[in-house]
Amino acid sequence: MARISGKLDPNGRLVRLGEAIRDERQRIGISQEALADEAGLDRSHLGRIERGERNVTLLNLVRIADGLGLRTSDILSRAEL
Repeated sequence: MARISGKLDPNGRLVRLGEAIRDERQRIGISQEALADEAGLDRSHLGRIERGERNVTLLNLVRIADGLGLRTSDILSRAEL
């Protein structure tokens, strides 16, 4: 089975997830770099997640949610997943 990436996600789930993360980050007024630092991620990796280019791991999704002050389920719900 092929690995899932933004290019192999015909249902757009990764894009919706990334958009939900970016929308919340912008809503609370923090930079991509600040969220990446808070989540312990490289800024460029977070950027690829926000663009739906990376299949984010559960642990990193939890770290991003924590950095946004949300539960992981909140992000998934906002992405309609």
